[in-house]
Amino acid sequence: MTTIADGTTTATAPAALWTWDFSLYFAARVVSLLGDAMMPVAAALAVGALYGVSGVGYVLAVWTAPFVLFIVFGGVFSDRIGARAMMVGADAVRTVTQIVLAVAFFTGAPPLWLLLVASAISGAAAAMFQPGVNGMVPLVAKDPQRANGTLKIADAVTQLGGPVLAGLLMVATGAGTVYAVDAATFLLSGLCLALIRHAAPFEGRQPSTVLRDLRRGWMEFRSRTWMWSVILIWVCFGLFVFGPYIPLASQVIGERLGEAAYGWTMAGLGTGTVIGGLVAIQIRPSRPLAGGAVALVGFAAIPLSVALEPPLPVLIAGHIVGGSAWAFWSVMWSTSVQTLVPPAVLNRVTAYEVAGSVSGIAVGQALVGPTSAIVAPRDLLLVSTVVTGAVVAALLLIRPIRNLRRATTP
Repeated sequence: MTTIADGTTTATAPAALWTWDFSLYFAARVVSLLGDAMMPVAAALAVGALYGVSGVGYVLAVWTAPFVLFIVFGGVFSDRIGARAMMVGADAVRTVTQIVLAVAFFTGAPPLWLLLVASAISGAAAAMFQPGVNGMVPLVAKDPQRANGTLKIADAVTQLGGPVLAGLLMVATGAGTVYAVDAATFLLSGLCLALIRHAAPFEGRQPSTVLRDLRRGWMEFRSRTWMWSVILIWVCFGLFVFGPYIPLASQVIGERLGEAAYGWTMAGLGTGTVIGGLVAIQIRPSRPLAGGAVALVGFAAIPLSVALEPPLPVLIAGHIVGGSAWAFWSVMWSTSVQTLVPPAVLNRVTAYEVAGSVSGIAVGQALVGPTSAIVAPRDLLLVSTVVTGAVVAALLLIRPIRNLRRATTP
């Protein structure tokens, strides 16, 4: 669609999506996301069996903390030497960490310190990788929203298959196999990224220092009220919803319905994400963040369905609804960032917005163990439901977010 002066839109032929570069990028993301989708199940079940809910929370928090600390540097280096180079290097590091954990699980029960060290190194590598995920999309696709919707569907399919595969492997062979498969996904991802042809770093950069680059990225981030407003809201979302969810849901669902039920619930979340991604490819609201916020109301079905302890089909249905809502918001947000931020600073701005958005998750993950010892997990999930509604209200009440217009296509 093309927007013209009078506010109307006209249909234009969609740009070809499945080019060589996008196909390789898509393949890299699919295999990497498959491994990522397996890890929450492996961590919740394998680490939880050894060290309980607190152990799961600590392992997740130790991954998130270096991710938040180093991601701004990942954005600088991605703008300096290219997103692809940083992503390939990060995949190599994570291949090694997952192999180490696979060997540790194959040979016995790994000590908590090893799980924490490997998690921290993996989190730091992810910090070098993540800024390029956003920055690569405009380099390999001419229609970012269509590309983001397609990638979100891939994310959904892996969420659908990954947890089930992880659960089956856990039962059949143990956690070591899950970590070994995860290592293989990072290896394949790095190889696919290395074969992409047109992903050179931005040309025409002036000589600068890391400190100046950090300052420039911060100024670009701070100058966009709609962006930092969303991130401030997302800190609360991470603290009260995203951070506690995996440890709490795995405990509540696993104790009540069994470990397999948790895998099927995550598969329901993946199904919903497929639906949301398909909708996001077709619907292009003139105010993308407002449209995404309205859709995000459905995300409340995820913590609410766990808290109410319904039968498994109702639990899965709640995650389908919530997954659809989350996917639509994610595509609207990613496309807005990719199309409204200059390419020269996109990776740095992405780093700041990701660091802010996940900082609350780290705190939520670290506190969920001690908090759940005082407050019932079901009550904490009800708090998450209320917070989700408050987040939606805040997104719609803040004018720069509500009124943000989508980028016009040439």
